[in-house]
Amino acid sequence: MNKLLFQKIIAQTSDSPIALEISDTEGCYINTTDGKNYLDFISGIAVSSLGHNHPKIIQALHDQIDKHLHVMVYGEFIQKPQIEFAELLIQQLPDSLEQIYLVNSGTEAVEGALKLAKKSTGRTKLVAFKNSYHGDTHGSLSVTGRDVYRDPYLPLLPNVHFGEFNEDSALQLIDTNTAAVILEPIQGEGGIIPAHKKWLESLKVKCDENGALLIFDEIQSGFGRTGKLFAFEHYEVTPDILCIAKAMGGGMPIGGFVSSTKVFQSFKYDPPLNHVTTFGGHPVSCAAAHANLKELLDGGYLQRAQKIEEIIKSTLKGEGIKEVRGVGAMLGLELETRDLTENVVNHCFEKGILLGWTLHSNTLVRLAPPLIITDDQLKIVTSTIMEGISIYY
Repeated sequence: MNKLLFQKIIAQTSDSPIALEISDTEGCYINTTDGKNYLDFISGIAVSSLGHNHPKIIQALHDQIDKHLHVMVYGEFIQKPQIEFAELLIQQLPDSLEQIYLVNSGTEAVEGALKLAKKSTGRTKLVAFKNSYHGDTHGSLSVTGRDVYRDPYLPLLPNVHFGEFNEDSALQLIDTNTAAVILEPIQGEGGIIPAHKKWLESLKVKCDENGALLIFDEIQSGFGRTGKLFAFEHYEVTPDILCIAKAMGGGMPIGGFVSSTKVFQSFKYDPPLNHVTTFGGHPVSCAAAHANLKELLDGGYLQRAQKIEEIIKSTLKGEGIKEVRGVGAMLGLELETRDLTENVVNHCFEKGILLGWTLHSNTLVRLAPPLIITDDQLKIVTSTIMEGISIYY
């Protein structure tokens, strides 16, 4: 495939796309048409938690494709893949998270959650947090707390108020006019910043006192990446609405938002069908999501995420490294300078390792390996990172 043709007919989002031409993938590796193999240490941005082309997911795809593809817009027909996935997922969640609305992506999950909160409470005020990231559609962007994303698209939704993440001052923004408070339990694009447990507990209490719904965006942190199925389990704080996507489909596009039957009632009236999706809950994606979730639960991957954290944090130390923070296999490597960070990422790329800066961050490298990664593969990556740092100095 011609790179010039790629740049001509595929709309670009930067002047310098990586532009690897993919031939095939397997496990932790992405292979290109020029015969190179790249160890994927960002999992397609926290998507491929079971690696690429996991055989159980591939088999589930084949089995469903042989039966049917799209048959009707979401929610009208009974489709076995939707039921099987939803039942298994709901069984893993607290009792109050008892129904799921299936969509196609993370930003759609956030859009739906915001609409659900406004519809069920009859309120319009939203509280979000600085340095957050919730997606690029207008509603999701409206609650994203970084001006670099927001400014080109102003004006956005009105009546959105931003507080400081992990600061008690943010609690004062929540009142009886608030429909919802939305946050990532671990901020992703904002720098891999975990919430403080006591602060999150206080936030939940303040929401309950004022009748506001608490929305957790676990699009990046969900499905085993932190060593729990969902990050909120570390905090023992249950949201009123849970947004999920990314690793949910094992590489297939799917997302969802989960809440109580009571909250979801508001989608049924004034008018009926007031939130709809054509392709949400696509049977092929649901079949993949079901196979993916079964494997995550049965294969010891939650414990593996904890081991990955232990190995990386014990290995990446020394000159040039400010901090490795995060939980499980959702980690951020903070380096001393922008130049050092760029050199390390480029050095690893030349050695066949895909790392990633968080978007618009100068010194933080996202570390989000597939949960199937071996100790030997981890050693290759960490030693190459350390090699890149030593070359720079």
